[in-house]
Amino acid sequence: MTVDVQARTEERAAPPVSGGRRILAPDLARGAMLLLIALANATGVFLASTPGVDTTPHGPERVWNVFLFLFVHARALPLFALMFGYGLVQFARHQDEAGRPPGKVRALLLRRNAWLFAFGLAHGVLLYSGDVLGAYGLIGIAFTVLLLRRGDRVHRLAPGYLILAALYVLGLAALVLHGLATGSGGAAGVPTSDFPSVTEPSYGASLGARVGEWPATVLSMLPMILFIWIGAWAARRRLLDEPARHRRLLRRGATVGLTVAVLGGLPMGLLAGGFLHVDADTAGYAKMLYETAGFFGGIGYGCLFGLLALRVSSWSATSRRQLPVTALAALGRRSLSGYLVQSVAWLVLASPYALALGDRLGSPTFVAAGSALLVWLGTLVGAYLMHRRARRGPAEILLRRLAYGRRS
Repeated sequence: MTVDVQARTEERAAPPVSGGRRILAPDLARGAMLLLIALANATGVFLASTPGVDTTPHGPERVWNVFLFLFVHARALPLFALMFGYGLVQFARHQDEAGRPPGKVRALLLRRNAWLFAFGLAHGVLLYSGDVLGAYGLIGIAFTVLLLRRGDRVHRLAPGYLILAALYVLGLAALVLHGLATGSGGAAGVPTSDFPSVTEPSYGASLGARVGEWPATVLSMLPMILFIWIGAWAARRRLLDEPARHRRLLRRGATVGLTVAVLGGLPMGLLAGGFLHVDADTAGYAKMLYETAGFFGGIGYGCLFGLLALRVSSWSATSRRQLPVTALAALGRRSLSGYLVQSVAWLVLASPYALALGDRLGSPTFVAAGSALLVWLGTLVGAYLMHRRARRGPAEILLRRLAYGRRS
């Protein structure tokens, strides 16, 4: 049975709110995105910093630090935002196709995003203050009210942000290169911020710290409405719904996006690995460069999974390669549950008042990486088993009941 047939079988057993057929590419992107999020968040928790990085690496840790800044840090959240915007348009389109009036669709989206904000509040205070759900809930409300139903003329403005972002990347790259050319080295450390809540000695103390940290996280993420707008624009053009039709654009997006992300993250990666020594100003520019280039990395990853979905469609129905793809798509359909499970895992595995594995097992860098991989694999297996039984994720069920008042 192919992935597409399996998805339709699951939908007949438990029809989604949208009533539409699942598109493979966004689900693959969301499932893989959770691995990037796990790697980024685990290093932040185990190393108590944002971005998560060991500022005094040794041996293989130096190479791993480079990898994180090239492919992980500030690359997962833009992909998350793009897929969120893509999903908003998909939902509205499927509701329209089901014959629901625009006012009803708008009300459903507003309720869902309001409850998503509530999920983020609970998640951010109780488990992990680096939460993204609260910010995306607020952005989802604003986007629904201001932009979602606007015409093509307005949405054509969204790609203009790519031009501004590209110019900003080029300006930052010039500043970094100037600093490297004119500076005489330096001993600036990797620019990071402390993550106090993960170092508190008790759960009660960490709870109090997260109460202060979470609102600041939400405010810092609100500019991601621009990323979400790009995702909505892509959905209006059906870039991932019809990858064969947009093959050339997806290839270009994957190549350019990932190239910009890698090159933009290289100075910060080399600095974090101890291979580059710069002054404080240049280190600050390198940090801004890797963060801005990360947006293009999100685009590159999204396009890459669109191409993967196109490739999978040509595989034999009996191919063994279908199994990992089916599992990855199943996790993508249950991405909210997978995301929340990760935060529970970090609380148990890393907290000083719980297992504190980073202190007990040696290098926090590789304990974080191993924990991230194992937790993600656990959610992958769990999602696949739920898929085989035609069951949604528990967080998806709860959100649906709260937002739509329907039993799942």
